[in-house]
Amino acid sequence: MIRVDGRTLRCADVVTAAGTEGPLGIDVSIAALRGAESAWKLAEELSTRRIVYGRTTGVGANKEDPVGEGESPDHGLRLLRSHAGGSGDVMSPGQTRAMMLIRLNQLLAGRAGLSPELIGALATAVRTGSLPLVHRLGAIGTGDLAPLAETALALTGERPWLVGGVPPVPVRAGDALAFMSSNAATLAEATLAAMRLDTLTRASHVVAALTYIALDGNPEAYATPVHEARPHAGQVACAAEMRRLLGMEGTPKPGRRIQDPFGLRAFPQVQGPALDAIHYLRDVLAVEINASTENPMISTVHQDAYHHAHFHTAYVSTALDQVRATVHQVAELSVARLGDLVEPEFTGLRPFLAAGPSGSSGVMILEYVAHDALTELRQAALPATLGTAVVSRGIEDHASFSTQAARAATAAGAAYQQVLACELVAAVRALRMRKAELVALPARDAYETAAAVLDPSVEDRPLTEDIARAVSLLDTFALI
Repeated sequence: MIRVDGRTLRCADVVTAAGTEGPLGIDVSIAALRGAESAWKLAEELSTRRIVYGRTTGVGANKEDPVGEGESPDHGLRLLRSHAGGSGDVMSPGQTRAMMLIRLNQLLAGRAGLSPELIGALATAVRTGSLPLVHRLGAIGTGDLAPLAETALALTGERPWLVGGVPPVPVRAGDALAFMSSNAATLAEATLAAMRLDTLTRASHVVAALTYIALDGNPEAYATPVHEARPHAGQVACAAEMRRLLGMEGTPKPGRRIQDPFGLRAFPQVQGPALDAIHYLRDVLAVEINASTENPMISTVHQDAYHHAHFHTAYVSTALDQVRATVHQVAELSVARLGDLVEPEFTGLRPFLAAGPSGSSGVMILEYVAHDALTELRQAALPATLGTAVVSRGIEDHASFSTQAARAATAAGAAYQQVLACELVAAVRALRMRKAELVALPARDAYETAAAVLDPSVEDRPLTEDIARAVSLLDTFALI
């Protein structure tokens, strides 16, 4: 049961909603519903005695155009129809479910001035698992206007439902902008991508630990005194996690080399910034999914409407850019460790962990796959915030492009898991070939879990299924 009250929605709740097909258990706060209704009544009253953007006026560059009393009943529908111009692929069911939950939660913060009928219809759609037909394209980080307009029109009965549906409800003059003034679709994708990258970075500790064992790494690089000397939070956490996985208590025995390659030796220093960046991104998203972003904001406390720019998502876009950049660096280390695993100097085994006749290729292809995926990740890591846009006749003269940053984060996660999977396949094979005896520690649990899933044969053969199985192990690894 997910609590929806405009204040306490969690990123984990968004992931749960995205992964739930069919009805979703939500506990909608009655107090929050009453607060939202009070804001709606105040907005209606304010519109009779002062100018309120989007209610008594047009939007964008039409902000000076008044909406006459005779036009008012149709004003909301005209706005929704004109803005429901989304295009491109249909939004995925998971993102659509997450978007609807986030938007419902934001509306229950009680500052939108949206009619109770629309809020109730949205709550019913979320609860019943109904999905409107929503397109991906139509936002640049200053409000998900097109996806949310399409959603609102489905609630009114004007647009189709992909799954289920709810009885149509009317739209009042002020409802259109109040419903669209949000980045809920962008926040949905950003949250799902952030949580996926969080899982992958936790799993990467386990994969790196298995490679460390296969390569007889030097434990000094993870020693507590080393990281106390430069105590960045993520770096310290990474080193501590490696010590836990590898059972490093007291003074562990020396490794084979006085200094390991950077893939092992610099892992905490490179992984640390990624852990910190993901932690910061999750903090940003926790604020955003519980935020009142509607412009204008209707304040029942101050009995007034406030025009502002909460629709701008610079916090989200810059945090996403930082995460993708730091994850790319961590992925580079994974590929470097894969290179070490196929090198006899480091493993004492044949080149490419080959077996069978001379000239066998072993896991040679894994480097090509990993570098291909790393290149995709590199492209996804390019900053989305370096550009801008001037739209609506120059009135809206900046954009955060958080929408595009969130899409890139999704792509980054898909590429990164392929990189980690390639390293994992090679590390498990190396440990098998060395017939390593692992003492009772978390890394042994990971090895045994992987060994039970990955094909034990070492002759030359296609490794496609091995990589796919390795990807499927990463969620489990994140919990070890």
